[in-house]
Amino acid sequence: MIDEFAKDNLHGRLRRDRKALLWKLDGLSEYDARRPLTATGTNLLGLVKHVASVEARYFGEVFGRPSPEPLPRWQDSNGSDLWATEDETSDQIIESYRRTWEHSDATINELPLDAPGHVPWWPEPYTNTNLFAVMVHVLGESIRHTGHADILREGLDGRTGLRAEHEQRIDEEARVACCAKIEQAARSAASVKA
Repeated sequence: MIDEFAKDNLHGRLRRDRKALLWKLDGLSEYDARRPLTATGTNLLGLVKHVASVEARYFGEVFGRPSPEPLPRWQDSNGSDLWATEDETSDQIIESYRRTWEHSDATINELPLDAPGHVPWWPEPYTNTNLFAVMVHVLGESIRHTGHADILREGLDGRTGLRAEHEQRIDEEARVACCAKIEQAARSAASVKA
């Protein structure tokens, strides 16, 4: 009873965050979707590509169910899953991510939570694990990167939120006032500490 509840809850949250991550690309140009937005090159389309590869590996290779999506061997990982080349379109990456969902969902639906898995890139003694631990791990990765995407998108055009239906119209005056209040608090705290 608790296993099905846990599995359904984790799977539901994973589905929610997948959609939220894709929503962060909504309405962006190819340039804005893929351009580096941090000093390390983090970009929105690259986050989608990366999360797709994470899901493909964890719900595929770990359980002996290789992903139908092409992936380099995990030993050969070189960071190329973190950005889109000029030959890859947003649509291609998004569709690859959606196909990965289907494969991941099949693994989740077909295996019990205690199904054994093997993660060769984890250190000993953690390489042998189960579906429950992998679901928690992948959900954590998805939440983390969806949060990154939320901040990157806010920096591009001010859009925030988890879903389009909950997005509120941007009130620039309120944002400016809020940021000014926070800036003043930071300056005051810094002067007290100095």
